[in-house]
Amino acid sequence: MRTVLQRVTSARVVVDDEVVGEIGPGLVALVGVTHDDGTPEVATTVRKIAELRIMRDETSVTDCGAAVLVVSQFTLHADVRKGRRPSWSAAAPGPVAEPLVDAVADGLRERGIEVATGRFGADMAIDIHADGPVTLVVDVPA
Repeated sequence: MRTVLQRVTSARVVVDDEVVGEIGPGLVALVGVTHDDGTPEVATTVRKIAELRIMRDETSVTDCGAAVLVVSQFTLHADVRKGRRPSWSAAAPGPVAEPLVDAVADGLRERGIEVATGRFGADMAIDIHADGPVTLVVDVPA
């Protein structure tokens, strides 16, 4: 599971001119799922998102009460080593990926974190107001 975390002052997801998810200060978590991911990767990803001390004053989203916007992002597993066309073969198909991305959002909610989400499989416009900027790639091996 690969997650790109970006600290934001605010962020929102728009689908067909409708805001489907919106947060104030917190993190945007772009989550990419691969074929070998499962419950252990979800648990580690949730822990990392909740506990990494990347907010202001070296706090975590849990410490400072910040929100998280979780958005599925299969393109994080693109293979661009050959040619000019990315290969998406490492990305898990929707029926595998969607429940795992949902489990990440649910795991954060279980920790008391406010969570907003995008819409799986939709063409989304994401407005991100970067803070810092602070951007991390979190790879959780199988």
